[in-house]
Amino acid sequence: MSQSFPPPQQPQQPGQFGQPQPPQGGFGYPAAPPAAPVRNNFALGLIAAVVAAVVTAGIYGAIIGATKHEIGYAAVGVGFLVGFAAGKAGGRNPALPVLGAVLSLVAVYFGQLLGVAIIASKELPVTVSELFFDQFSVLNDAWKADADPLTFLFFAIAAVASFSGAKKAAS
Repeated sequence: MSQSFPPPQQPQQPGQFGQPQPPQGGFGYPAAPPAAPVRNNFALGLIAAVVAAVVTAGIYGAIIGATKHEIGYAAVGVGFLVGFAAGKAGGRNPALPVLGAVLSLVAVYFGQLLGVAIIASKELPVTVSELFFDQFSVLNDAWKADADPLTFLFFAIAAVASFSGAKKAAS
C-alpha cells in the first residue's frame, strides 16, 4: 500500500548543521551597539524653544493680521511646536516642558500683539515697527481692549499643547 503524502520530517536539534546563526562582526565578535544619543541637553533645548517661539510668534501674528481673527488651532500649533522643539533638542530634562509652556505663552502674546499691529498699520498711517518700538503702550492698550475670555483660553491651550509636545518629543 502506498501513501499519497510524504512521511513527516524529523525535527532538527538546536545547533545542528544548517541552523542559522546570528550575524557576527569581524574576528568572530558581535558588532558593537551604536552610541546612545545625549538626551539631557538643557541649553540646546532652551535655544531651540526660543527660536521656535520667535518664528511661531511671527507666523501667528501674520495669520491674525491677514485674517483679522484669532485662530485657536494656530495657538495650539504655536504651543506644540515650541514644546516639541524643546523636547526634541533638549531631551528628558524635567524643566524643559515647563519652560516650553512659558515660552509658548510669550509667543502667543507677542503673536497677538503683532497681529494687532498689522491690523492697525493697515488702518492707520503708521508702520508695524513704529507701533512695536515707539508706541508699545498704545499697542498693548489696544490688545487689552480687544482681549476677551477666548483670548485667554488660547493662552491656556497653547501652554498645555507645549507641555504635552515636549513630553512626547522627549520620549
